[in-house]
Amino acid sequence: MTEKPEESLEARLKRLGDDIASKRTDKSDDVEARAAESRQGYAAAMKLSSEFIAGIVVGAFLGYLLDHFAGTGPWGMIILLLLGFCAGVLNVLRSAGLVATPDQGRRSPGNDKKDGDGA
Repeated sequence: MTEKPEESLEARLKRLGDDIASKRTDKSDDVEARAAESRQGYAAAMKLSSEFIAGIVVGAFLGYLLDHFAGTGPWGMIILLLLGFCAGVLNVLRSAGLVATPDQGRRSPGNDKKDGDGA
């Protein structure tokens, strides 16, 4: 009769160990899923911010060159900096999917053939 309590104790310990192991894997899966979402959000934020800043920097650089070589004073830089800002905002909106890209506007709904399909 002494074997019976030991067997039940071992069985309960085994079940407890299995339960603990299953809980640990569930938590690690949740943590990994949250980390993956966080990385995706960070990547999207970096992409959008770099596109915005690139538009401004290019506009400012072209404005500086225009002012330097044409002698137009600060007006070339001011105008092209504003145009760069507008281009940066437009690029961010396109990347976020809030504005259609120029290629989508040229295709008609019935004409979905790609280049090289013939006819």
